Amino acid sequence: MGVIDWLALAVIVPLIGALAVTALPSRVRGLGLFAACATAVIALRVTLEVWQAALLRSDLGGWGAPLGLALQADGLSAALLAMTALVGLAISISATGYFRNDDQSRHFWPLWLLLWAALNGLLLAADLFNLYVTLELVGLTAAALGALTGTRAAVAANLRYLLVGLLGSISYLLGVALLYTAYGTLDMTLLAEAMQPGPVSGSALVLMVGGLALKAAIFPLHFWLPPAHANAPAPVSAVLSALVVKAAFYLILRLWLDVFAPVVTPVASDLLGILGALAVLWGSWRALRAERLKLLAAYSTVAQIGYLCLFFPLLQATPEGTPRDDLMAALVLMALTHGFAKAGLFLAAGLVQQSAGHDRIADLGGTAQHLPATTFTIALAGTALIGLPPSGSFIGKWFLLSSAVATGQWWWIPVIMAGTLLAAAYVFRVLGRAFNLEPTPRVFVTQARTEVPALLLALTSVAVLGLVASPLWRLLGLEGGP
Repeated sequence: MGVIDWLALAVIVPLIGALAVTALPSRVRGLGLFAACATAVIALRVTLEVWQAALLRSDLGGWGAPLGLALQADGLSAALLAMTALVGLAISISATGYFRNDDQSRHFWPLWLLLWAALNGLLLAADLFNLYVTLELVGLTAAALGALTGTRAAVAANLRYLLVGLLGSISYLLGVALLYTAYGTLDMTLLAEAMQPGPVSGSALVLMVGGLALKAAIFPLHFWLPPAHANAPAPVSAVLSALVVKAAFYLILRLWLDVFAPVVTPVASDLLGILGALAVLWGSWRALRAERLKLLAAYSTVAQIGYLCLFFPLLQATPEGTPRDDLMAALVLMALTHGFAKAGLFLAAGLVQQSAGHDRIADLGGTAQHLPATTFTIALAGTALIGLPPSGSFIGKWFLLSSAVATGQWWWIPVIMAGTLLAAAYVFRVLGRAFNLEPTPRVFVTQARTEVPALLLALTSVAVLGLVASPLWRLLGLEGGP
């Protein structure tokens, strides 16, 4: 790792920041923003190191596997770490203007920095038990952040989220115990080398992926997500949708393709694909019928996670080589695009809610006139969610459709097309109301520090990830490219 252990700093710095804002509540905004900037810079430095070296590993305390704890970064974890850094920095800047109440701000910053530390730890953990610890910390802090408004609906929704998260963690931990009993190690690299098909490995796969599916809100285990995300403060909703749900999906992907690769069967992959297809259709339909903008965005998250699940049966049927590399990179590209777009959309929805005093879609008339930058943000984010060019999701869907044709799994194509049409319908429904000339009841003056971060996030999902996607293939160490 060299003189400076950047992997360890990615976890330690936000932890120190959380302690600092707790100890000095009078300077919470300044210290919190400084810690966020430092954490983002360190995470991007880790990504740069991975770009140059392909793999980074740090054995904490000098103890290697299987006795010690280790942090590890490869292309997949570095890509999500970079997204977490950029989205987290934008959310932090937006939060300084969003939380006008000092009491809410004092509660937000310690929890947010602690959550950020846990997310970085989860993406960099090299063994299954450390993953469990960081997964628990992510769930606890996310539920606390979601209840910051203190309303009855928010507390009830996030209490449900907390209980569901604990159930998912217990299921995951049972699977970890089975693997340790069978193989005597929890290091993912060693487990991948030793993994053999059998009842124990199969049971561990079901328990661990099932528990993570609860946390990732994969259909039909998504029931907790819409109320939890819709009733949280806008910066928190952005964190939950763009980062927290994505972290659970990252673990499913990591376990499925790396640790449990010899155990996974075509039937299991097809089952995950079917659940994804149902999520695309159900989530998109409910988003179309939603009465509130934040609730629409929450159901859209269910649908977007469904798209990611569609990749599993196609990856299973695609032979090694450039086609499979392209499909894997397209999956990651869609996950990144959704993260940036959804964070921008939730931040924009929060601005609309603060400005108009509500986020009822039927009463959004005048938004385009009074909040043009915010309306443009919604349009850009909607472009990415629909999958229109030049967004990153357009490239992802192109590879998804091409792979479905190449592998003869044509039945996924109508699902993708129907989901795209439904997404277009609910996005244009919002924009149609926003451009209505009927004025909103109340209009506040927004601050640039609240509008600009949301706009930049949405712009990244369309312009950066769509037009400059090829470096992702290099970061992931894959052949091919768009």
